[in-house]
Amino acid sequence: MSTLTWAVVLLGLLTTVLSQSPGCPDVDSTLTPWNPGHDPTAQVVVGRGQNYLLQSSATFYSLDIRNGGRVVFADLGPTSDVEIVLRSREIVVGTDGEFHIGSESCPYQGKATVSLYGRKDDQKNTKQFLVMSGGTLEIHGKPKLAWTQLTQTVPAGGMPKGTYAWDSTKSGWNRGMHVHVIDEISGALVDWQSFDTYLDEENSRSLASFIDQIPPGKIVTLQTLDEGSRQLEATALDKIRALGSVEVDALAHRQPWAFVGVKGDPSAAVERRIPYVDTQSTGTASITATHRAFFGSYDITVTSEWSGGRPRCTLSVDGAAGEYVINLKDDVSSWEAGDHIVLASTDYNMEQAEEFQLLPCAECSRNQVKISGQVKYTHFGEISDEVDLRGEVGLLTRNIRFQGEVQDSCYGDNYCQFFDYDTYGGHVKILQRFKNVHLSGIEFTRMGQQVLGAYPVHFHLAGDVDEVGGYTRPTYVRELSIHHCFSRCVTIHGTHGLLVQDTVGYDTLGHCYFIEDGVEQRNVLDHNLGLVTRAGTLLPTDRDDNMCRSMRDAVYGDYVPSTSDCRAVTTFWIAHPNNVLTNNAAAGSLHTGIWYIFHREPTGPSEGTLPRLQAERTPLGRFYNNRAHSNGVDGLMIDDGVKTTQPSANAPEEYLSRTGARYKPHQNADLLQPRVPAMIEGLIAFKNNDQGAWVRGGDIWFDKCAFVDNGKGLTMASEGTFPNDVGSSQQVWNSIFIGESENVGTASGSSVWGMGGVKAVGRSLPFSTNFPMRGLEVYDGPVLAESCTFKKYATAPEYNRWSGAIGYLLSNNWQTSPKNNLTGIKFENVQSRVFFGGKDLPWFGNYEKDGDKTQIMHDWDGSTTGHPDTYVVGQDNYLVRNPGCLEKPEWRGYVCSGKYAQLYIKAKQPNTLLMTMVRDEYPDRPQTLKGPLSQGPNGIQQYQPIVMLEKSYTIHWDGRAPQQIFIYPINFNSGEWLRLGLCYPRGTIFRLTYQVERRVPYAIVQDEEIQPVSGLNAVEGGDGKVFYFEESTGLLFLKIRANYDRDGHNYCSHMGCERIIISATMSSNDVSNCMAAAYPKYSLTPTETVPLPSFLGLLSDCAGCGAPESIVYDDNLKFLEVTIQSAGWEEMQQGHRAFIEIDGVRYGGFVRGYSVIAVNALSGTVTHQMTFDTYGQADADVAMAHFLRHDIPQNSIVLVAARDEASKYAQECLVALKEIGAQEPVKTDHRGNFAMVGFKGKVWPTWIQQVNLPSTQGPAQIYTKIPLMG
Repeated sequence: MSTLTWAVVLLGLLTTVLSQSPGCPDVDSTLTPWNPGHDPTAQVVVGRGQNYLLQSSATFYSLDIRNGGRVVFADLGPTSDVEIVLRSREIVVGTDGEFHIGSESCPYQGKATVSLYGRKDDQKNTKQFLVMSGGTLEIHGKPKLAWTQLTQTVPAGGMPKGTYAWDSTKSGWNRGMHVHVIDEISGALVDWQSFDTYLDEENSRSLASFIDQIPPGKIVTLQTLDEGSRQLEATALDKIRALGSVEVDALAHRQPWAFVGVKGDPSAAVERRIPYVDTQSTGTASITATHRAFFGSYDITVTSEWSGGRPRCTLSVDGAAGEYVINLKDDVSSWEAGDHIVLASTDYNMEQAEEFQLLPCAECSRNQVKISGQVKYTHFGEISDEVDLRGEVGLLTRNIRFQGEVQDSCYGDNYCQFFDYDTYGGHVKILQRFKNVHLSGIEFTRMGQQVLGAYPVHFHLAGDVDEVGGYTRPTYVRELSIHHCFSRCVTIHGTHGLLVQDTVGYDTLGHCYFIEDGVEQRNVLDHNLGLVTRAGTLLPTDRDDNMCRSMRDAVYGDYVPSTSDCRAVTTFWIAHPNNVLTNNAAAGSLHTGIWYIFHREPTGPSEGTLPRLQAERTPLGRFYNNRAHSNGVDGLMIDDGVKTTQPSANAPEEYLSRTGARYKPHQNADLLQPRVPAMIEGLIAFKNNDQGAWVRGGDIWFDKCAFVDNGKGLTMASEGTFPNDVGSSQQVWNSIFIGESENVGTASGSSVWGMGGVKAVGRSLPFSTNFPMRGLEVYDGPVLAESCTFKKYATAPEYNRWSGAIGYLLSNNWQTSPKNNLTGIKFENVQSRVFFGGKDLPWFGNYEKDGDKTQIMHDWDGSTTGHPDTYVVGQDNYLVRNPGCLEKPEWRGYVCSGKYAQLYIKAKQPNTLLMTMVRDEYPDRPQTLKGPLSQGPNGIQQYQPIVMLEKSYTIHWDGRAPQQIFIYPINFNSGEWLRLGLCYPRGTIFRLTYQVERRVPYAIVQDEEIQPVSGLNAVEGGDGKVFYFEESTGLLFLKIRANYDRDGHNYCSHMGCERIIISATMSSNDVSNCMAAAYPKYSLTPTETVPLPSFLGLLSDCAGCGAPESIVYDDNLKFLEVTIQSAGWEEMQQGHRAFIEIDGVRYGGFVRGYSVIAVNALSGTVTHQMTFDTYGQADADVAMAHFLRHDIPQNSIVLVAARDEASKYAQECLVALKEIGAQEPVKTDHRGNFAMVGFKGKVWPTWIQQVNLPSTQGPAQIYTKIPLMG
């Protein structure tokens, strides 16, 4: 017997021993071998005294295990090709029944499948696996890593800069000759031009000149579109012949022609020309040229055609290999050849997720796998700009599988208007009072149904399933792979204390991880991955816009749903805040990644089990280290609720439609007890089309978070008027905001592709090429940002894109608080720190809404503006201006000093007027506010101007003044004041009242009359409780003065909200606009109350500013700290030395030329070190190139420093430097300085960098920290 045969036998024996170790359920001697065969009519009952060991596949109509009956799958071991498949229309585990496949201490090693079959239109067919009261379900497959992250980018096509594709039908029609220039080293596009060589000879000469300027070695493609031969003159023909073409001389009218060549190497040319017949049937000239590069081969395919009456050209550059080794964060040795994995999208489009099968890979380390097939999209795998942006990789296959058997296409009433495939899969449902349920290591596919209650894994009204419920082994599901399923992933319904861990949910319909009724608490969702969460039909919030408008059976009358009733498809749907979310990744949903939604009262069968409003007042469970990216709308949402009443004439929306709710967490869910801030710690939100995070409500605080490449990084909202939770604030600390990261995305998979504003490179963008991206979006308030870093934000006027690190809500009707504070802010590579907007810019609307006019922000320490304790205000708001304000035209705003607060002015009878407010110092610069409310005739309107204290103002209307006005001094402290004159018709009779309004619980705690006085001086010298009506001008004068101090972040005082109520009886209907009478009588010369503080400077590295540490939650991650200094001869005369320093160890003393050190990118150990005198030794050039190409292993960090003089013989080594990431110019001047950090591998990480300085301008220096891949 051969050695190999003995090895197989020994492995089989070892497997048998392992499968029969203590705790393995299939070795129980009381089990009876069971081989029931296949009978699709058999209704099998396994009852008392029946303990079966299922040894082979079986088919039943139904299987009912109860009353002490037990079914255990025999474990045939990992080497057996035999799979045990149990098929049934329904399986029920009832009282004292047990179903086992493996155990927690003895995971199943063989292959097992539970297959639920049947059509929806069959009678009495549920396709369910049901665990009832008293039932036991224990299924445990092989332990395998559920998911991990990339440690190196996987580029599209396996090419270092990704693939390239061009199609003339999508890029604008340009007749004539199209020329593309491609970099021979990377396969990246270098240049592209078109020349109308049909129109005139001047275009032909321009073509010749363009070809002439292409550097030698570059790949050149040419192709004709429509007609390109008519004016193709001699100079162009000569240049094309020199490229190697033999067909160009014969090119005739409208002939398709495609060519690929290499400048300077005519022998490399490939071309094809075909005769023109007509516009319909000529056909396609197509060629493919394969080129070798350091990373492998790549194909360049060029076409030129006439077809269907239209000309067309295409070009593609794609990798030629059908396999690729990917590098991963964790040990994936549990993954096996044949397994299927999914790489998550790392771009805006979740559809860039890709599935691959694993190939055998003897050369792979424990952190590598080899995938089969071509990579279509780039999957970013780096820690970049101090944020972990590494894409997720999930395992899809398991040795135990639950599956639904489905038809080839949709049929019957399975919502075939929305789905073209059968959505009637199987489902697993666990009911209350089960005995034991523990699931691990299972694959679920084609499970779930577009039927309420039928989900892949569903805990249905199970109650407490942990120690609270009496379970000594708390219930869990973990290491599940749920993919290509038809309704959700894991549903937690009326269930508490469940652990869902290490689970992957991929390509599913409706909310994936679903907490249902708003009553479920203490559940833990830890280290789960969800991606490609699509729309389903079950609930309004599951639906896409088409479903939302089309499905009207459950609305009242003929109501047509608004998309805002739905538009909430979410990967992690959390209907009660008292649950734990840690270490999860929401990597692509139609709408939202993670949504905390609030049920004002429990819904469905849980109705009445909690007090009304309990959920939206309950403190948040732990939220730590969660990621949300590639979502169609938002990464994280904390806002809104679901409709908890049935449709009616007054509220026609469907039950459980999306509606408003406000989160205000308090101790014991009691508003009279202390607030408990909801802590969002470690959120990483990137590439979400709209917001990285939107939160609204009470105290919601972010710590150590990152917001990268989102349309808007973070929007924190309290309420349109008073914060919904009195005294609360939204805060963000120690966080990083990035506008344009190094993750540029993939053009072929992006709906929007344009040029970056920070770097002039193509990149995917949210919404449109002119969308104004913002990092922190200021709205409502109070919003506080402290110790945050903003990176890579730029206005890009050339693309009509007006982004800024800090901005404001677009088209804002509501208020912005002057207590929105910034402190300790750091800016890195930010061209636009703040941007207000304007009416002439895209996406800003008419810029006439009240909130647009009242934008303000407080720079507490000067870290944003350079002037401490100043305010950034809009450019047209003269209510808050003063002569000392500093104009910031690039921000479209001003930096001002002063004391600022707000007025809330509520008006009744009528509530439809425009209010114009004038500051006496700027009478020709009034501000007109419309108010945001649309209420009936008995409703109110509110106006919320920002004001400067210790100044005087007047208010005017575009109709007769309102009969009742409420004036609240907001964000005033005791003794702070302003003078206000309100316009009324002459002869008006007034009653004024001063009140203190307590908001929670509501009460008027102080109420007194305001008395009239006979002159303005008495008002100005008074305490705010007198008024004066000046008949000559029609102005009612008041001193708006606070009598109590504010408490914390409260808009009002510790006593309550002070307010003045004006009730006016008017005998005239005259328009109440008194400006002509008031001015110039009350005009004043503008003055500063607080001088503008001295300029401290706009320091990008201000001490103590910015996020103190990277946003990376990986305890095993290590960085390589590198310092490189290159010194040419002149620099050496000044005392500089050339050296390379790695983690504090300095490598120096090398002689003239290049010093090259290679470091293992996984471990950080130095593997190779050489010096090459490319000045004194001619052969050093080739030796260095050989060293870089052949001696240094793959996945090496390569550090290069030049000393003295290195350029004389350097030629081929410069090409080798380009292969490790160097960019032109690479060659140094004589005695120049050159330092580089490169990478030997099949991809170029974004941390590659170089510094090339002429002699006397050095030394060239690099300092960097490189994240290791191991």
